[in-house]
Amino acid sequence: MKRLLIGTAALAMSATLAMAASHSVVRMGTEGAYPPYNFLNDKGEVDGFERELGDELCERAELTCEWVTNEWDSIIPNLVSGNYDTIIAGMSITAERDEVIDFTQNYTQPDPSAYVVKAGNEGLDIKGAVIAAQTNTIQAAFVAEMGATLVEFATPDETVAAVKNGEADAVLADKTFLTPIAEQDADLVLLEQEELIGGGIGMGLRESDTELKAKFDAAIQSMKDDGSLNALIQKWEIGATF
Repeated sequence: MKRLLIGTAALAMSATLAMAASHSVVRMGTEGAYPPYNFLNDKGEVDGFERELGDELCERAELTCEWVTNEWDSIIPNLVSGNYDTIIAGMSITAERDEVIDFTQNYTQPDPSAYVVKAGNEGLDIKGAVIAAQTNTIQAAFVAEMGATLVEFATPDETVAAVKNGEADAVLADKTFLTPIAEQDADLVLLEQEELIGGGIGMGLRESDTELKAKFDAAIQSMKDDGSLNALIQKWEIGATF
């Protein structure tokens, strides 16, 4: 899934110095733009797999929670700054992020990344192509490292639009995100080639919030144990079950 790369010393220092919140109300930070993980429905409310999961985790942890949306490229800095208390936004657990924030145990299995191209361009040489990816994701880093030409965009929808309007030859993103887009648009095709470039997804928290992390860890584990997490994964077609 999307993987934000954060490596500034200032953020690391802020994370270390951040004070734990009282958590009378836990603010759940998400992007609201990455279906089926999280999106805004017709009422303008946060919806999707992570909304349903987060509400259930809060109930099991006996926490009062509210939802906050934030743009992806500043989602970690605003957690560290205290604008909300968790990140539940399709964020894969990585060593780079773990230097700045903490994570719960994973609530999804690793999700393959896939490529979408215009119909008729199925024979594309990926390594020599112009590939779109969302800014500050591990997909973007992967494209840069393999030597292809990377073009970055602020939102996932913009990456797909770049392929459709000819700015890019392909987009690399989570297969779960791209599959329904390709199925619903006759002008786009999902390539067979996939990339496994990350671990599972977890909730991000400030490093100081050890008690809150423990509560969510216990709630996630209880959902794994009773099968309800697998049921949600299957309902939203997220990927492999536990």
